[in-house]
Amino acid sequence: MRRLLLVLAPAMMLIPIAADMVSLVLPVIAEQFTASTAQVAWVVTGFLLVCSIGIPVYGRVADRFGLRRLFTSALAVFGAGSLICALAPGLLILVLGRIVMGAGGAAIPVLAIVAATRLLPREKTAVGVGVIGAAAGVGTAGGPAVGGLLGQLLGWPALFWLMTIAVLVLIPAVRRVITDDSPDDRRLLDLLGGALLGLGAGLLLFGVTRAEGAGIGSPSSWGAMLAGVTLAALFAWRTRAATHPFVPPSLFTNRGYVMAIVVIFLAMFVNMATLVLVSILVIDVNGLTSAQGSLVMIPGGLALAMVSPVAGRIGARGANEGTAAFLGLTAIGLSTLFLSTIAVGASPVLAGLAVLGLGAGFGVLVTLVTSAVSHLLPPEQVGAGVGIFQGAQFLGAGAGPALFSALLSARQAGGPDAVNPLYTNQAPAYSDIFLALTVVLLPAMIAALRLRKARATPPRALTPH
Repeated sequence: MRRLLLVLAPAMMLIPIAADMVSLVLPVIAEQFTASTAQVAWVVTGFLLVCSIGIPVYGRVADRFGLRRLFTSALAVFGAGSLICALAPGLLILVLGRIVMGAGGAAIPVLAIVAATRLLPREKTAVGVGVIGAAAGVGTAGGPAVGGLLGQLLGWPALFWLMTIAVLVLIPAVRRVITDDSPDDRRLLDLLGGALLGLGAGLLLFGVTRAEGAGIGSPSSWGAMLAGVTLAALFAWRTRAATHPFVPPSLFTNRGYVMAIVVIFLAMFVNMATLVLVSILVIDVNGLTSAQGSLVMIPGGLALAMVSPVAGRIGARGANEGTAAFLGLTAIGLSTLFLSTIAVGASPVLAGLAVLGLGAGFGVLVTLVTSAVSHLLPPEQVGAGVGIFQGAQFLGAGAGPALFSALLSARQAGGPDAVNPLYTNQAPAYSDIFLALTVVLLPAMIAALRLRKARATPPRALTPH
């Protein structure tokens, strides 16, 4: 177990670091390549969009091919993209390199969870998922810090050289510790269904991210979202009509699994929106620099890193994941409510405390809900199920910040009074936004209670694997 996790955890850590490390150096890249803010934003957006398309596809592919081959190939593609970025002579090549990085990086979160589920004993799965979740938390916390520090000292290409070196170390390690357990599913892969699913998810995320910059009324925003919804509807039709659909329809008749999807999407939606908006808050309202603002984020990542393994051990002892998810959502809600009522416009230390509570709550939630998914699904559906689950998580992570950043801009043009009657500081727009994020958690809490009931009476067919 230890050897496997010593490989899976660093691999998992790469993806949030790769996603966030360029955020603080985008102005430098824009100046070097004489590019606008909208143009240079594609250095981030290109990576995220390809990940949103690739995650569910890789989940299904993981049910058909050996983990060793898939993991090695994904890391190689990720490393090749990073090398392209490190050597990029212009913005277009840099964005293309980020797209290649996303094509490989999309596989790693899925394959890390699938590997832990397949290769660890059942009683160790929750602990393994906790360690992997902790690694993701460390990466989330460390990405901006690593990017800001190395980007300032060595230049932004050094960030991509670091990723390339990490891949060269990980590939032989993966080949040593991951067994090549090719699944028995040899049915034809529904490529049309996979394309509809991936492109639909990508267009939805693109439409939401465009709403942040161009406004939700712009054709590029609502047109992309409409196209995404249309492709999602076609995917649903294809799932019913195909002989061997890309995603087994039985996944969506599993009530516990569906509730887990709802919980993780809304929780990640609120979590990432809060993190992004707090970083904007402490710069916009408190007057911190970008480097100082990144320090406010670190407590949340550290809390997630420390709480996730503990939550995994608790889950391994038989705790009900739905109950734990409800408690995690409660901690997240108290953190956003604390921001809305007290921390917004006050000391950045209070914002850091809110981020700390947010990270702790999310560490409990993501670890045990992911563990619940691995237990609720039969072995032959783990890859597809985890792919959809993490795809929902990724869509929430992309949609939350984009949508609520647009809402913040709209609210800042409004009146001077906050909706929260207990708020008395001078940043009412931020208070209202964090209050709205608290409300978003209510349906997630209802879904967590239903997940608790589903996990209390698991179907007999879903026996230990």
